[in-house]
Amino acid sequence: MSLESEITKASQDIVKDGYEMSIGELMNLYRDEELIIDPEFQRYFRWDLTRKSRFIESLLLGIPIPPIFVFQNESGVWELIDGLQRLSTIFEFVGILKGPDGDIVTPEPLEATKMLPSLVGVKWVSGENGLSKPLQLQIRRSRIRVEILTKESDSQSKYELFQRLNTGGASLNAQEVRNCVIVKVNSSFYKWLKETAEIKPFLDTLSITTNAEQQQKNIELALRFFVVRNIPYEGRLDINEYLDEGAISLATSREIDLERELDVFFRTFSLIDTSLGEDAFRKFNGRKFSGGFLISGFEALSHGISINLKDIEGLGNDRSREFIFERTKELWSDETFKEFTKAGVRGTTRLQNLIPFSKDFFKP
Repeated sequence: MSLESEITKASQDIVKDGYEMSIGELMNLYRDEELIIDPEFQRYFRWDLTRKSRFIESLLLGIPIPPIFVFQNESGVWELIDGLQRLSTIFEFVGILKGPDGDIVTPEPLEATKMLPSLVGVKWVSGENGLSKPLQLQIRRSRIRVEILTKESDSQSKYELFQRLNTGGASLNAQEVRNCVIVKVNSSFYKWLKETAEIKPFLDTLSITTNAEQQQKNIELALRFFVVRNIPYEGRLDINEYLDEGAISLATSREIDLERELDVFFRTFSLIDTSLGEDAFRKFNGRKFSGGFLISGFEALSHGISINLKDIEGLGNDRSREFIFERTKELWSDETFKEFTKAGVRGTTRLQNLIPFSKDFFKP
């Protein structure tokens, strides 16, 4: 298929409409549950008070607001795709935002801003420090363009659009965007993945920083483990795109046995933990394991051991641990492994080569 044909087909998959609405109209749609903000998203997207105050300042100063994107489902209800931080800030300020538990979120009084220092302590409600009626009406009448992805669009289009709009932004990293896509596709799968990524032997082998864990690094690595095991990688896609597609495939598959995958995950990382502990994914320099976490080590060990799990366990407890320990030391001096992981090798090439390599390398 030519590039022109691909563009035509992809464009046909996205049917869109759009028009301007007042913030007051959007508030009414939200109250009437005709505009849905997935409460699970609010666990990831929350501006701090400074950013909220600056956004309300923008509304009061009449600064144009970027458009929001919604998906119109079969019932005609709009599901918010992009614009959560802006709408959540407005709905919280006026006292109508519902949290993940369904209760109304208590609004915070605003902070002073550079241009409007008198915003300090201001609330929406009337009374002391309450926003005046004229200023409330000014916010209600502020207009924002709503881009609508209609129900005739391809079923995956809203997830694609969400990723495109959020990837590369300052607020979210690739896995945080991916998490939210997974929540929209299958919230039960997301819960399963999140709980799996918090299993102790797995976390013990990663030895990642608190900051990395806050950025969902453990969830990304758990997802990578399952995607590599179940979704063939041909090197066509960037690794992040491969994980994006793999996440949706896993979340929507009826063929993958998650109970079995969880069992393999636990046994694999329990073995790695008892054999290597926090040194598991560090480089062996000929004398000791040192340095930080290396993704190439994670890819080789986790996949190679999981694929050969039954044979390795068949060696017996002591011999299986000894096998993993010695084989991992040998890995870092193996010429083929070094060739696949040397500086300058693209991540796509590395992963494409390491998948079959690790299967053979860790075979007893």
